[in-house]
Amino acid sequence: MTIRLPGAGGALRAYEPRTEPFAPAPGTPFTSRTVFSAAHVVADPFADASPDSPAAVDWDATLAFRRHLWAHGLGVAEAMDTAQRGMGLDWAGAAELIRRSAAEARAVGGRIACGVGTDQLTGGSLAEIRAAYEEQLAVVEEAGAQAILMASRALAATAKGPEDYLEVYGHLLRQAAGPVILHWLGPMFDPALDGYWGSADLDAATDTFLEVIAAHPDKVDGVKISLLDAQREIDLRRRLPRGVRCYTGDDFHYPELIAGDEQGFSHALLGIFDPLGPLAAEAVRVLDTGDVKAFRGLLDPTVELSRHLFQAPTRFYKTGVVFLAWLAGHQTHFTMVGGLQSARSLPHLARAYELADGLGLFPDPRLAEERMRNLLSLYGVNQ
Repeated sequence: MTIRLPGAGGALRAYEPRTEPFAPAPGTPFTSRTVFSAAHVVADPFADASPDSPAAVDWDATLAFRRHLWAHGLGVAEAMDTAQRGMGLDWAGAAELIRRSAAEARAVGGRIACGVGTDQLTGGSLAEIRAAYEEQLAVVEEAGAQAILMASRALAATAKGPEDYLEVYGHLLRQAAGPVILHWLGPMFDPALDGYWGSADLDAATDTFLEVIAAHPDKVDGVKISLLDAQREIDLRRRLPRGVRCYTGDDFHYPELIAGDEQGFSHALLGIFDPLGPLAAEAVRVLDTGDVKAFRGLLDPTVELSRHLFQAPTRFYKTGVVFLAWLAGHQTHFTMVGGLQSARSLPHLARAYELADGLGLFPDPRLAEERMRNLLSLYGVNQ
């Protein structure tokens, strides 16, 4: 039975949904790559909240989704931009999320790393920015999670040049209890981070970034690069000190970056692995056997969906991620903190459904189709 989906021009087209899912079972732990999925939060749909209100989170559904990722062997990157950090989830909500998820990780034996930022601030002096970072770092370390030092909007607004980044990050790395992941998020994900590391020239910014790492290699587990530039990531990866990992955050080129070349490869910390969890895990297990061709055969077809979800304005990819989680049955509604369910158009969501269904991502294709029909009806599409 076909379903009529709207295209970008408004015309309806017929699509025949898939009847059987691609449903790999959980398997053995990964051996060749370290892989994190940045995870979304599930909003409480019954909360009497406005877009400006503190986030109202459905904790049971949010933690259940993390158990889903852990069950397939993926690590969880918590309280990152995929969790709407700075786009509906404030620091108070993020701190609660970190504590709850870290406790859940201990209970099930899951791997977790958590975002450390400065979103208590909208601006401030370098001393205030350091203090904000320190407050968040303490929360993550007390929860027993690995820290991910996220890019700071406040630091981007305050820093006068590379030396300010070197001072702030050097201070934080010296006091971190264990090796952290450094996160370089490009302006396509957050326009407020333009010119990070003290320069809009990416070559100069890369030199500063590498200088931070070189000064404290024992305190840097790895770096997460989210610039959507595969060659730049490869070039940076080859310049990292021995023992410092590169975690790709490139949601456009991840299969080739994870597969790597004769000079190395990237691990992964990706928002697209939220909807791709089981399929991505199966692909990495195939890669563990050394079969790069079969790995690419599984993961390459997912890139079209990822590029669609992350199309400009890239920061609104979270809407598509949560939409697919609803269609897949991981939550009972399509509501987001901050009201961001409205951030993508109906044709965009319809195409996301079509691409995800074609990949077999929905455990129950009939449920996904029913929910898609309900959404179309809400928008006035008569089937």
